[in-house]
Amino acid sequence: MFAVTITAPTITERKGTAKATGNPYHLRIQTGYLHTVGEDGTPNEIPDKFEFLLDADQAPYPRGRYQLHPSAVTVSRDGRLEVRPRLAPQAAPTPAAPKA
Repeated sequence: MFAVTITAPTITERKGTAKATGNPYHLRIQTGYLHTVGEDGTPNEIPDKFEFLLDADQAPYPRGRYQLHPSAVTVSRDGRLEVRPRLAPQAAPTPAAPKA
């Protein structure tokens, strides 16, 4: 599963009227950092910064480490793979048992 780090619960809001339709819009955007791997499967040293939309009534994710929730990946009506960042807290690693 993909690991995501949220460094701050800050959101950016963009409001306006769509030129094409004349309909109002209100976007709520949060920033995260996706821990990716290279083509050879080696984890990249620095995570990739990305932005994602929050739902209108959704609280921003607090600072922490997350993973993509399984419901984040879907197939659209026209058969295209879609990813919508839905995050679940990443479980803390279990400490190793002491060696006897």
